[in-house]
Amino acid sequence: MTENWRHLPAPARPIAAAATAAVEAVRAADREALDEAAADLAALDPAQTGLVLGTAVRLLLEDGHPDGLAAEDVRAALASAVRSWPEADPQVVLWLLAGSLGVLEEDGTPGPKPGALARNAAVLLADLLAGRPIGPWWTAALAEIERVQLND
Repeated sequence: MTENWRHLPAPARPIAAAATAAVEAVRAADREALDEAAADLAALDPAQTGLVLGTAVRLLLEDGHPDGLAAEDVRAALASAVRSWPEADPQVVLWLLAGSLGVLEEDGTPGPKPGALARNAAVLLADLLAGRPIGPWWTAALAEIERVQLND
């Protein structure tokens, strides 16, 4: 799948391209393509990648729960994502969910490795998207990041 990401800011383009390829690999159940896309994603700046992917996950969670997100909704998202891909790591998916919602308590313990984060983020995004296209969510995530940065 070739997507034109020129409408996105330059730093976000490789993130969108690699994450989209990873999500498409999950959708196609193509482990080799997922390995390649996850490696590309893991090689990018972790702070920028985490911000973009985390914001997209949060927006998808909020979209699926317009009346508010409860702990049970987060548990259901975790269970659904883990069931959707045989090699999904529940601890990493939980870490991604907590980080996207701003409730990750960093206690000095190292977080998951970039490759595990990339792979499981693709699984989580694919599950939350439920077949919808991902492109609009990159645009929405970047608009949200810009809004927050301008208002801080």
